[in-house]
Amino acid sequence: MTYHVYGSPLSRMTRVTWMLEELGEPYSLNKARLGTKDLEGLNPSGKGPVLKDGDFVLTDSAAICLFLSEKHADAGFGPRDPRERALMESWMLYALSEFEAPMWNKLKHRLLLPEELRSEIVPWVQAEFRRECKTLGQRIGGNDYAMGDRFTCVDIVLGHCGMWARSGKFEIAPAHVGAYFDRVLSRPAYQRAVEAEKALKAAA
Repeated sequence: MTYHVYGSPLSRMTRVTWMLEELGEPYSLNKARLGTKDLEGLNPSGKGPVLKDGDFVLTDSAAICLFLSEKHADAGFGPRDPRERALMESWMLYALSEFEAPMWNKLKHRLLLPEELRSEIVPWVQAEFRRECKTLGQRIGGNDYAMGDRFTCVDIVLGHCGMWARSGKFEIAPAHVGAYFDRVLSRPAYQRAVEAEKALKAAA
């Protein structure tokens, strides 16, 4: 069965594409622009990414990655027992609610919000990011990956956040956090996902 992914190329959609590339599962990419009717009937918020698996529709990148990792458990990217699932959920909630938040706020106030609603929040978000980057470093410790010595769906979400941080010119410290991002973003599946979405973005 082919999965169908909807969203804006080179956005959080990349997390889903990357996950599917790691799994080696067939998929189609469908351009769905934010704030249009492209996702009507799929997500009430009008935001991507969205995954269609037959008649099952799932929104939100972290939930999609975790779902795919469990559905294809033999690939080894998901939890192996209830405790690991709880830890992965903890990581995902941290990534979305804490680590990603300063970057998302900066983007909104730089590009997405109407001019009259924008504020100069750069010093605040930079301070928030420094704190969360330190937290990430403590959580990773001396491990290669979030869950220890094996790459999982958590690293896809965190790695994508790291790419976003670098694009937004946030300072990444301590050094082993930068090394972690280097490690996960050098994976061939990530490179293939980016190229697939670049092609989608360039298509008419």
